[in-house]
Amino acid sequence: MIQEVIDILKILIFPGFFFFSLLGLIFEWIDRKFYARLQNRVGPLYTGPRGFFQPFADFVKLMAKEDVVPEGAEKPIFSSIPVFALALSLFAVLFLPVYGTQGILSFEGDIIVLMAIMTLFVVLVFLGGLSSASRYSEVGAERSILQLLGYEIPLVASVLGAAAITIHTGGSLSIKGIVEAQSGWWSILGIQALGFAIFLLAAQAELERVPFDIPEAETEIVAGWMTEYSGKKLALLRLARDIELAFLCGLGATLFLGGPQPVLPGILGAVVSTILFVVKSVIVLLILTAIRAAMSRLRIDQMVNFAWKYLMPLSILQLFLAVLLPHIITL
Repeated sequence: MIQEVIDILKILIFPGFFFFSLLGLIFEWIDRKFYARLQNRVGPLYTGPRGFFQPFADFVKLMAKEDVVPEGAEKPIFSSIPVFALALSLFAVLFLPVYGTQGILSFEGDIIVLMAIMTLFVVLVFLGGLSSASRYSEVGAERSILQLLGYEIPLVASVLGAAAITIHTGGSLSIKGIVEAQSGWWSILGIQALGFAIFLLAAQAELERVPFDIPEAETEIVAGWMTEYSGKKLALLRLARDIELAFLCGLGATLFLGGPQPVLPGILGAVVSTILFVVKSVIVLLILTAIRAAMSRLRIDQMVNFAWKYLMPLSILQLFLAVLLPHIITL
């Protein structure tokens, strides 16, 4: 009975839903402040010290606003998409190891499940835009699917490359196995440097951030697939995006930066490992923000062309290197 209560608290509080919801809002603040500094602006400033509570204030404000459903929308689908998007993001974070070598959910092949979850999120985006009865939303939804066709294979290949580094110990498709194989080093210091770069670009496209914010494109199609969402629904979608940002940063830290390697036993070790996980995730976040600040939006044809002509061959190359080099080194 006590163990069941502990497991429920892990899922609901730490390192589960509440922790990553809070982390997502904090990551949004870091992203906005760093992005502003790179553009010689100040970013959030007045709500809390240095505007720290601005993402939370935005969430509360949206929750209090009027929730409008377009007259011609497919109401059951349109209204359920924000709930499913948030649930999917919260489900994904349960696989991340926050204070040890494994998450709340851990099994052989869990990394494949995570890839499927990320694909499902894009499917929800497509359905949300298509059910909105808006031409702007439909264009954004179609761009999301086209973008998925460009970055999905490189993203999967970069993740599988990270799994392939465990091949000298028998190979593993579990996050736990990948973290344990990196004990004492970061895989980006070896053959996975290229894989890490590909993961960053693919993650930027997954999050629909500049230069891959093509589905939302505020200067072209208002707000893309989210044009008709407002009030509570928009608040849930933005929170889901923040959690997805924290998730992908945490996944990058786990697969390529060694993850939260336990350095001390007991509770103190768990605290230190959690701090390491957050710090490494912030490193990934700052890199993503720097990419966002340094580039301008691509057209959808430019994005798909770049992904298929350059990103995909490089991702397949790094996957082959990750599989073959351990064998060559041991010969």
